[in-house]
Amino acid sequence: MQEQEKQNKIVSMFDDIAPTYDTANRVMSMGVDKSWRRKACDLSYVFYAKDSIDKIVDVACGTGDMMDFWKKRADTNGIAVGEIVGVDPSKGMVNVAREKYPKFNYHISKATEIPLGDSSADILSITYGIRNVVEREAALVEFNRVLKIGGLVVILEFMKNENPSFLGRIRDFYMNKILPKIGGFISNNLEAYEYLPNSIESFSTVENMKKELEAVGFEIIYLKSFSMDISTLLIARKK
Repeated sequence: MQEQEKQNKIVSMFDDIAPTYDTANRVMSMGVDKSWRRKACDLSYVFYAKDSIDKIVDVACGTGDMMDFWKKRADTNGIAVGEIVGVDPSKGMVNVAREKYPKFNYHISKATEIPLGDSSADILSITYGIRNVVEREAALVEFNRVLKIGGLVVILEFMKNENPSFLGRIRDFYMNKILPKIGGFISNNLEAYEYLPNSIESFSTVENMKKELEAVGFEIIYLKSFSMDISTLLIARKK
């Protein structure tokens, strides 16, 4: 029950900041997250190596930006995608996504209860959302269930760094002291943006995330951190 209450509180927080979420994100990241998302899509298409893809699922889809990246990068790379599906437990975030990107399909649902059939998706992504999933192991099992054999799970996330470099400490200062104030000012919800550094600090390390994925049947095929280790991209294949 405690885990459910914690998850509900996180979802409620995202409902509250949904109207200003995109503005705050762009200001705080200075747009650099676009290059990380683009790279995630392009590399995934290279690794999957197919000209035609039936279904891409974006879990914790938020306001839909990653879904749009999947579509645009598919068009750029000459790949036909049948369906792009967004899954998120926050009604507020999904409502914003539906307005921005009405061409995609959406489900208001938790990462542990994706309303899709077994082995139905080619690629499943979760960008800056896995640390917000309280029952992470159950979610990873669910990702594996939904993916086809050989399908890819694509994770972009702010990972905890146990031994930060000098630049890493600068990053930590920025994320702990500066970002919450910017996000809080734009959204008028300081608590929500104080949650960001706290959630990173309590989240998994890269090494633990690898082990958790391997434990539920994934093979790691790509791992890299970007921009002073601010963001980590992890791509794994269902065995």
